[in-house]
Amino acid sequence: MKVYVLTLFPEMFRSVLGSSILKRAQDEGFLEVVLVNIRDFAHDAHRTVDDYPYGGGPGMVMKPEPVYEAVEWVAQDLGRKPYVVLMTPQGMRFNAKMAESLARADGLTLVAGHYEGFDERIRFLADMEISIGDFVLTGGEIPAMAVLDAVSRFIPGVLGHTDSAGNDSFSDGLLEGPQYTRPPEYRGMKVPDVLQSGDYGRIRRWQRKEALRRTYLRRPDLLADACLTFEDRCFLQEILSEEGPAREEEG
Repeated sequence: MKVYVLTLFPEMFRSVLGSSILKRAQDEGFLEVVLVNIRDFAHDAHRTVDDYPYGGGPGMVMKPEPVYEAVEWVAQDLGRKPYVVLMTPQGMRFNAKMAESLARADGLTLVAGHYEGFDERIRFLADMEISIGDFVLTGGEIPAMAVLDAVSRFIPGVLGHTDSAGNDSFSDGLLEGPQYTRPPEYRGMKVPDVLQSGDYGRIRRWQRKEALRRTYLRRPDLLADACLTFEDRCFLQEILSEEGPAREEEG
């Protein structure tokens, strides 16, 4: 998969792309990331990419010309219109299903804004606008990194094990249940006996019930949209009797 990242600060991405799974994905040819400096498409001596907003107000606004020309450069490099994703607090809330869907796209172009925001005309370039949450960051670089990392996990071959992404939190609408590794006991805390039993049927049922328990206790709102089986609903009845009413979700 080829991903273009349009940014004013390409250096912010280098350590992320040069580490861990993203580095391996690039080394093995599953992912190609092209960092595009939006300043390269400014035409004045100062490489100006922002200006004061019409009508007044605080901060500076990103100018449309450099962003439009950067996207046009991507289109030339690709030989077709790119699929453009704008990182903005006004976008759709990003989630695992969206990441999985984007991983099936024929390439992505992520646009990371900065300053007070985009000139409104830049939005006409976007096929999708994405937000990673109801808060504001200094720029769109960190959200773009989060989207790139999450999407890459769904690209076939990136994680190695075909089931890895499918077992993550949110992959089936639930939080992931507790995980353990060696040693079997540490400072009085023991790994549950069922996980050491070798009975994979019992282990699977325990893992599913604990994923449901964690979701019920921490994010009960997720259960409304989760695809639950009859067995899941029986587990939830047991959990309700064991735990009592779930706490209210914190706002």
